[in-house]
Amino acid sequence: MSAEAKVLLKNAVEHSSTKRQGALEKMFTYWFNGFVYNQIWEDPVVDMKAMQLSSQSRILTISSGGCNVLSYLTKSPASIDAVDLNPYHLELTRLKLTAVRHLPNYETFYEFFGRARSSENVRNYFKYISPHLSFEQRAFWENRRGLLAPRIQYFRKGLYDVSRSGYFIRFLHSICRLANCKPEKLLAAHSLQEQEELFSKYLEPVFSHPVVRILGPVSPLLFSLGIPPKQFEALRAEHPGGIVALYCDRVKRLACRFPIQTNYFAWQAFSRKYSNDWHGFPEYLKPHHYEAIRENAHRVRLHNMGLTAFLEEKAPETLSHFVFLDSQDWMPDHVLQDLWSEVGRVSQPQSRVIFRTAAAHSPVCAALESLGCKKFEYRRDESLSLYDQDRSAIYGGFHLYARGGSKNVA
Repeated sequence: MSAEAKVLLKNAVEHSSTKRQGALEKMFTYWFNGFVYNQIWEDPVVDMKAMQLSSQSRILTISSGGCNVLSYLTKSPASIDAVDLNPYHLELTRLKLTAVRHLPNYETFYEFFGRARSSENVRNYFKYISPHLSFEQRAFWENRRGLLAPRIQYFRKGLYDVSRSGYFIRFLHSICRLANCKPEKLLAAHSLQEQEELFSKYLEPVFSHPVVRILGPVSPLLFSLGIPPKQFEALRAEHPGGIVALYCDRVKRLACRFPIQTNYFAWQAFSRKYSNDWHGFPEYLKPHHYEAIRENAHRVRLHNMGLTAFLEEKAPETLSHFVFLDSQDWMPDHVLQDLWSEVGRVSQPQSRVIFRTAAAHSPVCAALESLGCKKFEYRRDESLSLYDQDRSAIYGGFHLYARGGSKNVA
């Protein structure tokens, strides 16, 4: 990560005035300086339903691993600006965009990012993708890092076994084995009732294991999931039964709330791979979306910068949709106010803003009230309905704000 990117991340995370919390924030900044996500953990189907995209849509989104950026291209929006403080995520997104344009067919694209575990992927990278990358971008994937193999080898050894989040999920599987639990058994279920039965038998007991009870309240363990200290505190305050009980509730929602054969988030959590049935693939990997994504990939622009800094460079009323993932949880009040002041200036009439939160409540209503901003209304009922449809199941709330037209004001 460049010195500039490190400063951006530091400014986004380190806000606490207490010594202990400040130390945790510095630890998170250090840990986030790397490849955190091999897959984004927000459901793009819910996103697109909330945004109501069209060919006129001009989207600003946080990039993360790029899964949702490519999924939005299925709706042929006019443009997508993807920003991220983490340049590793931007490189993964850029690789996906370059691959979909230059790999010879859908099968090679799916092999690269769906199975993501083949020597053929490395050969295809050098033959079809590498010639279309800059010197710096090629160095990111091709250069050795001391004793470590080049990053392009991720796609030979298994992309979904690496990254901070990938290693953390592997660690969780080790704890399951220690507790004699077998989460992969849930993937054989063919009904919601069977999913609940298998969850009770093969996964729920792990939350009573002494190791989980001891490690559960330790916030740095969640840094690998991209959860900073401020967000962890929101999680801990959410559940009266304690943080481990909250983990159990969220995992049960992931395991039991949605048909598991079509929930790729559950497959990644419980087996670190996707199913063999394309109905259970992420949107950007489904075969019938391939041509649309390929044709629209040139509409994406990538930016290594913060949201507010990006918006400050935009002319008034030039964007129509805003996707903030869970970044609102990271922000103190004055940063939220600065961000939403720019959103109010840059947004077009009927614009929509979506984001998720670790806890159930939205932190934005108070910020808008402090700004005296009347442009945006909180679509509370729609937000609750969309949250109920979110297959990733790891968040406590989904939030939709719209510019004008709603009677359901927060």
